[in-house]
Parts: sequence; C-alpha cells; structure tokens
Amino acid sequence: MRRGRYFLGRVIKLGELNQEKLQKAIISAPIVPVGKFEWTITDVVDGREASTPFIFGNLVKYSKEGSVTIVDEPAKQQFKAIADNLLEASAPFVYLPDYSGIAYLHVWNGIQEEIFPRRFKSIIEAAFDNFFVDCTIEPVADYRAFYDKLKSLDRITELSARVFPPNPLFGRLWSSLNDYIKRRGAAEISIKETSDRPAGVQTNITVLIQNVLEGSKTALESPPDITDAAILMAADGYGTGKAVGLEGDQEVVVRTSESQKSFLHSKEPMPENLAKIAEAQFSRISDERDMQH
Repeated sequence: MRRGRYFLGRVIKLGELNQEKLQKAIISAPIVPVGKFEWTITDVVDGREASTPFIFGNLVKYSKEGSVTIVDEPAKQQFKAIADNLLEASAPFVYLPDYSGIAYLHVWNGIQEEIFPRRFKSIIEAAFDNFFVDCTIEPVADYRAFYDKLKSLDRITELSARVFPPNPLFGRLWSSLNDYIKRRGAAEISIKETSDRPAGVQTNITVLIQNVLEGSKTALESPPDITDAAILMAADGYGTGKAVGLEGDQEVVVRTSESQKSFLHSKEPMPENLAKIAEAQFSRISDERDMQH
C-alpha cells in the first residue's frame, strides 16, 4: 500500500456560507478554470448518515485538451495523441462536519499542501458565484513542533494573530476570547503586540502550550491574556498566528501554519477508513486541548 501524508485543517465559513451550504457545494462542485487547468471535486461519497458523519471526495486537476504518448506497433514509432479531460493530479480528502475539520493528501508536483486550500476555496466560492461567501482552510498546528520553535527564541519581540469565530468547537484555553468575539458580533479579530524592550513581549504562551502537552487540565486562575489566547485559537485551526523573536542576534519568525499536524495513510483510501482515521485525529486533538461544543 502506497502511503502519503494527509494534513489537518479547519474549514472557516464566512459571509453567507454556512455548514449546509458548504456541504452542498462539496457534493455538487462546479468546475473552476485556473490558468491552463480545470479544477473540481469528483468521486464524492456522502457519509453524513454514518456513525462518523463525513463527506469524501477527490480534488482534481485536469487539462481540457491534454496529450498522451502512444506507440504505433507496426511502425515502431511513438507519437502524441489528443486526450480530452486528461487527469493531471488528484488529492483525496475527507470533511468532518462535527469538527469543521478536513484532512487532505499532499500530492508532490501536483496538489501540494499549500495549493489544496487555495483551490478548495475557489471551488466552494464559485458554487455561489463568489457572492457574499468566503471559505478558507486554516491549518491545525502541531503543538509540540510549535512549542519547540517558540522555546528556541531568546525573546519574543512581536506576537500577532487573525482569528475567526469557531463552529462548532471551542477551546477552554481561549474560551474568554471566543466569548468576547461573540459579544462583539465580530466575523474576525486581528491583534498585534510589539516590544523593543530588552525582555521583549511578556507572554505566557509557551507555559500554556507546555501545560497542554503535559496533559494538565487544571482550571486557570485567570484567563490567558488576549493575544496569547488568539495565538492558541489560531494554532487550533481558527486563524493564523505569528511570533517574531531573536535567536542570538538573528531574527526568527515562527508561524502556526508552519507546524501543521498530519498523518500517513493510503494514497488511494477507502472513504470510510479515511474518515475514521481523520476523526480519531481530531478527537485526540479535542481531548488534548480540552475543546468543547
């Protein structure tokens, strides 16, 4: 069995896009031209009635008029032949409504992990003529990798995040920020802190992440500071976060998107199997990070 790497993300739905419309767009995806290729979603399996609700599909890239090389046996010659709708690359994925979570395959030289979210976004938005809908896939960060990068910094000179209201889950560590966003009726929140002092920005972000990694679910004496909460919210897949700091005399940028959580599985998966494995991954994340409905 040939295995590939699947990346985990959250599907962020803004504007008029909601859970029902998103699922409809995945199941009845339009064809979207990008450059010399066409993109769409094929081989959809609607598993929303399963014990683990899911929608499976293949994000495909193809040429309207491609060419293939064939052999003329009598002449012992090779020549090009026209091939309509020639498949160039295909990336299986599974969407889990209960987590707003998606797991998608990285396809080398075809649909890399940074390309998949952009093309998925284009297809979903095109299903509604790009009218008052916004769809993005934000990566779920691997806390251990993110923590190790933050710990390598001697001091942090900047913290920034852009986050969106979660649906349906929220994390205990950033529940105060989630409540704030709801009270304000905001579609997104952007925050940035900088410091040129010798000690840098005073943050507990590494302590908060370390507590999660060590399995601590002890109630906090007070809610995390708003920027720390926003970084954690972004790391859980509900936005983007960044820390800038110094390692010696060198400036280093650490992004939540650079430590994306992933797993290995078959490149040609059975839809139900991929759904179960992805659900186990998201369930583990929810448990580790004390995420709740």
